[in-house]
Amino acid sequence: MTATLRGRIGFEIELLAPRGSSRRTLADEIASRSGGTVRPVWHHDSEPSLVPGLGRFLRLSQGFEVRRADGELLCTLVDDITLLADLDPRRPAPPGWFRILGDDARLLRLLALHSDPGADAATALDEAARLWRTTAQQLDDVYRLDDPSGVTIALAAPQGGERERGCEVVTAPLTADHHAELERLLAPARELGFTVPHEAAVHLHLDGGPFREAHAAANVVRLFAHWREPLRQLLGTNPACLRLAPLPAELVRAVEGTPTWADLREAADAGGLTKYFDVNLTQLFSDTPVRDTVEVRILPGAIDADDIVNQAGVVELLLERCRWPEPIGAAPDDPGAAVQELIVMAADVLAARP
Repeated sequence: MTATLRGRIGFEIELLAPRGSSRRTLADEIASRSGGTVRPVWHHDSEPSLVPGLGRFLRLSQGFEVRRADGELLCTLVDDITLLADLDPRRPAPPGWFRILGDDARLLRLLALHSDPGADAATALDEAARLWRTTAQQLDDVYRLDDPSGVTIALAAPQGGERERGCEVVTAPLTADHHAELERLLAPARELGFTVPHEAAVHLHLDGGPFREAHAAANVVRLFAHWREPLRQLLGTNPACLRLAPLPAELVRAVEGTPTWADLREAADAGGLTKYFDVNLTQLFSDTPVRDTVEVRILPGAIDADDIVNQAGVVELLLERCRWPEPIGAAPDDPGAAVQELIVMAADVLAARP
């Protein structure tokens, strides 16, 4: 039996296209089946740099936004740089696949507005070049945009290493029929031969509003800190998944008593909170959240809506328990007993629902 989800949830599902295919292939197929449209978009992320003294390049990589026939956003398909094990770094870029590289986030945001992700590398920087009243220069298969004083602004370079196969499916927030909406995206992926990558995870974005009460936020910290291993065992967290970590010690210490909201924010700042923990709480403590959500990052990779919805159902119940006024206690020392207690906790919430 498949769980029924109640909340507004956005899903991020990491997949891998078969060799010779790409995330554009899946975007076209989803749009065709829904009578919708595909639009190339830029995706902001970063990649390791080979330039001495520069640890990483910020980059714009090619993604694809799929909209329904009425114009409503259905999903966006983008690369995920953490997917590595199943890709061949020696393979050259297929025709039309490139990215834009830079080292200044503000300039890259400007370039995203003035560069066409649906163009090719030879012309992608032309509109941006006009802003600086200069032209991009070709160096082998790379196009470099410098300002008039010769300082490099950005590079447009081929995107090889099979990066076109990486496909993170980012859904619009779903409020009803979660299973059917996910199958609308995943059934075509399965039929096209997409698979679950070695490092894959599924991320859930749940509304952050209910967790802006200090007691609720403190319980979320207690759940993901004190029950970390049992929770990962219950959900089947992928041990190969990258960019996961226990919550900062400063934040965990702050929930030992009855913290105020100010206490929690101060502890989050002191602990250097980022998105790359088991649960991403950065948007809760931001005055200007980009997405007002709590992001749960420890679900294993999947390509079937049944698996994803059932896992999400457990998370939804446990987070609902976090909203209760009673503090969540410590986990039992015995791992098996701790997992069973999590199941009981979720069942208690389900029984208490009207």
